[in-house]
Amino acid sequence: MKPTGKDVDPQDRVFGQRVQKYRKELGRTQAEFAAALGKTSSWLSQVERGIQPVQRMDLLQQIADELGVSVQQLRPSAPTDSGTPLSGPGGPALSNDLDETRRLLSGHPALRTLLAGTSAGQPRSVEALQADVGDLWDLTHAGQLARVGVLAVDLLPELERAVRTAAAEERPGLYLQISRAYQALSAAFVRQDEADAAWVAADRAIFAAERSGDPLHVCASVFRMVQAFVRLRSLGQAEHAAQTAIDALREHGGSAPEALSALGSLHLALALVRARSGARTAAKEEINQARSIAAQLGKDRNDFNLEFGPVNVEIQAVSTAVELGDAGEALDIGSEIEAALLSPERQARLLMDLGRAHVQRRHGGEALNCLLKAEVIAPELIRTHQAARSAIRELVLIAGEHATRDLLDLAERADALA
Repeated sequence: MKPTGKDVDPQDRVFGQRVQKYRKELGRTQAEFAAALGKTSSWLSQVERGIQPVQRMDLLQQIADELGVSVQQLRPSAPTDSGTPLSGPGGPALSNDLDETRRLLSGHPALRTLLAGTSAGQPRSVEALQADVGDLWDLTHAGQLARVGVLAVDLLPELERAVRTAAAEERPGLYLQISRAYQALSAAFVRQDEADAAWVAADRAIFAAERSGDPLHVCASVFRMVQAFVRLRSLGQAEHAAQTAIDALREHGGSAPEALSALGSLHLALALVRARSGARTAAKEEINQARSIAAQLGKDRNDFNLEFGPVNVEIQAVSTAVELGDAGEALDIGSEIEAALLSPERQARLLMDLGRAHVQRRHGGEALNCLLKAEVIAPELIRTHQAARSAIRELVLIAGEHATRDLLDLAERADALA
């Protein structure tokens, strides 16, 4: 059933208006353009009015090609890789980056295997699955959340099936890969402010990590859980989860670099909890604890994909200062950070937080510059992160009728004024 004029999705309406605008600029009638697409004039009319959604990526690409524009000019939220559409003809339907993965988490990904027993089929090798989990994390660090979703939809059921059909000696290694995969998804969901899905993924990561026999991966999974609790505004639960893990690590974790990475990351997570609670002194104390641990490590590491080390502590110090409203302190710390060797997501996150600090100081030009640079590095972060969108919205309000074209275009791409 097609939507009526009253319940048309605003995004479909805007998309249709763009199609109509570019078609008219080319001087093509609805009949001519529809024929070029192999569609009817009635269908195109409904698209341009927002009544007929265009969800298939191959069709979206075909429309863009006929209009001589990019897919992103028609639909800025379309998944890309350096401007290239995520999928070609026959590819997956266009949707919110992690929608399919979210639906997957809503059920049991291995139920068919449990019912089928040993007849479930032969999975790939542990090494091949481990390589895919590594790819999942690479995409997460790069901020390519659409690709994370595409890979995870196939990978998670395969991992869950593999661990239930593998020989006993292979199961710990497979459980470890399951935990790593769920940790990656939890991180991705946090970056999209999908806190409930992040919580589910983190919970499954903790369970799988314990089954793997690797307690430090349990701690890393707890870190993801803390981030989910923060996004859920369950600060009491976030504090308890982080502090419990910190206490256990300090008592039994030892001084291995991997243990220090987990401990330092949890202190950073607790700093965010303190900042969100308005506990200024306690938040800064957690940052100082993390600085001390990072100094022991001496360099940035990526144990458990936590990206912990001296530079990352300062990036979190910027974020904490912004949360506390200490914009001047955030900008002072940020001016000393060299983040070029870190992941695109961390670089973009730093620029986003510096942009937020400039907004707090009413430095409109500097704020816009930081946010535009962040968008170049990780466009999906700007589009999906609530703090970034709020900063853009505030910039537009501050600028009023003097808002520049660059700012208004950024606000449109981020859907910040919706």
